[in-house]
Amino acid sequence: MSNKKRHYSIFRPPSLAMTELVKTTLDHDSTDMLIDKWLEHRNNGLDAYHEWFRDVREKRHAHAVSHKHQIIAWNKGEFVPENVFCRTVDTGRLIPLDRTWTTHVYHHYSMSERKLSMMPVVFTMLPELMILRGMHDTGCDEIYVIVTDLKRQEMDDVTEYFKLACRYGFGRACKPSLERYLLYEHMRLSHTLVRQRRTPCFPQIDLTLRAILYEKKPPFVILFSHQTTSYSQIFFTDPSYVPDEEIFYDYPTGCPNPCCTDDCELIRFPRCGTESATILEVRTKRKRRRAQPRQMCNWINCDVVFTDDSALSTTTSDVNEILTNGNHKRTYGQLCSKCRLVKYCSPEHQREDWEEHRRVCVKPAM
Repeated sequence: MSNKKRHYSIFRPPSLAMTELVKTTLDHDSTDMLIDKWLEHRNNGLDAYHEWFRDVREKRHAHAVSHKHQIIAWNKGEFVPENVFCRTVDTGRLIPLDRTWTTHVYHHYSMSERKLSMMPVVFTMLPELMILRGMHDTGCDEIYVIVTDLKRQEMDDVTEYFKLACRYGFGRACKPSLERYLLYEHMRLSHTLVRQRRTPCFPQIDLTLRAILYEKKPPFVILFSHQTTSYSQIFFTDPSYVPDEEIFYDYPTGCPNPCCTDDCELIRFPRCGTESATILEVRTKRKRRRAQPRQMCNWINCDVVFTDDSALSTTTSDVNEILTNGNHKRTYGQLCSKCRLVKYCSPEHQREDWEEHRRVCVKPAM
């Protein structure tokens, strides 16, 4: 084993072992408790998110009849996560929002010394986390958050820096002029945050965020700010992970003041799709595998992947195996004959999934 110490560089992949930020982990039970608390708050009748979900239920988006597009479906029952379903972007399944997650919160040590809880950090963006978690069948059991106290302009500058730095901050060669520009921006941001007494310092933010991207490869990372005049930024790692603008164009800003405009937002949720989303184009020396969206059997315990032309299949019970690719059998599937929103590889798996699917299965609105 090498005794060499790894040194921090903005042009080399960092390691989470190098970070000086404190990590606080909120497990699934903590997430369940926060969701219950949020539902109690919603029952007061003052929650804009509940109104948005109710509007989605009434609209029944026209493109929701497709078994491939992103959708949010609340078709039956009261407003609870197990009755609200979301189309996953990685497997094409329609799953409820009641699947919890573990949140890893990285923050400055002074917050631990003051015994500040990280529960409010997650609670302030809980609806967004529920949707982003629901959009991913795999790879989203753990969510990563970095807590800062950046103001709005500082968050804007940091965002622009990471959009450029992630292309060349993992060992990929760049032109000398671009290298000098990145060094200059890194020094400028570092001095600005030190002068404004921001915590954590910018090198620690940069090191931790890039280490998470390099080692954990999550669908997204959140740079949280508890400044009331700022916002929290979501960094997506692939365009396919971004919420669909046809659904989320009128998503609430999270600000409790009804007189505020869209510019006043607690978390910058992309309402205009990839146009407004912050997507980090991570480039390394080795070719990174791009996200490969698949269409899978809707039963959660099945690993069958459908071929692209399986969309032409009918609701008949005929299932034809094409080939085997790893552990996934690529076959023609059958649509649910009632809602036509999900596909199954066999009638047996459709029956297995019915206990969950029955909560969302209704005939399409004309």
